[in-house]
Amino acid sequence: MSYTVEVNNLTKSFGKVNALKGVNLQIEEGEVFAYIGPNGAGKSTTIRVLLGILQATSGNAKVFGMDAWKDAVEIHKRIAYVPGDVNLWPNLTGGEVIDLFVNLRGSHNKALRERLIRDFHLDPTKKCRTYSKGNRQKVALIAAFASEVDLYILDEPTSGLDPLMEQVFQECVLEQKKRGKGIFLSSHIMSEVERLCDRVAIIREGEVVETGTLDDLRHLTRYTMKVITEQGIENLDKVPGVHDIIKAGPSVDFHVDTDKMGQVINHLTQFGIVKLESVPPSLEELFMQHYKKEETANE
Repeated sequence: MSYTVEVNNLTKSFGKVNALKGVNLQIEEGEVFAYIGPNGAGKSTTIRVLLGILQATSGNAKVFGMDAWKDAVEIHKRIAYVPGDVNLWPNLTGGEVIDLFVNLRGSHNKALRERLIRDFHLDPTKKCRTYSKGNRQKVALIAAFASEVDLYILDEPTSGLDPLMEQVFQECVLEQKKRGKGIFLSSHIMSEVERLCDRVAIIREGEVVETGTLDDLRHLTRYTMKVITEQGIENLDKVPGVHDIIKAGPSVDFHVDTDKMGQVINHLTQFGIVKLESVPPSLEELFMQHYKKEETANE
């Protein structure tokens, strides 16, 4: 298997604080990989190690098979990075900053640059000191997506963007995915992750606690079900995998473990199903449920 990014037993300490505790990640070529967790979990520290800004305390991090620390200069020729809080040269215009970043990588597709400027509704003639946070993010995103690179490292890239511009961003990511480019995305916007990403890693307090596709992770949690039957449902509470039953008039709401879904449907069928709604858990629900489990276990 050829990996764009490979991280093995990565640790990073700042004095007595262990920011990363044996992190393992593998990102395949052409994959959109989400890295999620609360503030302070270690997402940005991992990214800074991959960028060669920080040196790992132990373990190793490789990008394109090269050492992230020793070969940082070569790696940066093939990556584009967008942080969550962009700082730009105040006396340059947005267009000048975009051209500077794109030219540093030796490629300049003027038609693509102009299309991205239009799509993101950016005025490239204004000085960067006049830009809002959202417009500064637009400059960085345009510079990234107008560049010919193999990997995009995006750390909360849509911070400060309105919903319309988030949509434009998502379209850009999907466009690069079709071209076989790798994307490493750190995000708090769960709908964004659900739409874009092939696999997800959840990091907590410096440790990756879950990794897999959305379907893999949903297998560990519960569906929300709403059912109306011709007859009153009996003994639902005795069916394995059923939780949190709430009766509201003719309908019954409850949660069911994914691996018990067949047994639950079989039980409901004998009462004559009139209406049945089944909703898979969102990534946000999965994320919060996982943390609740961890907190309960710790207690």
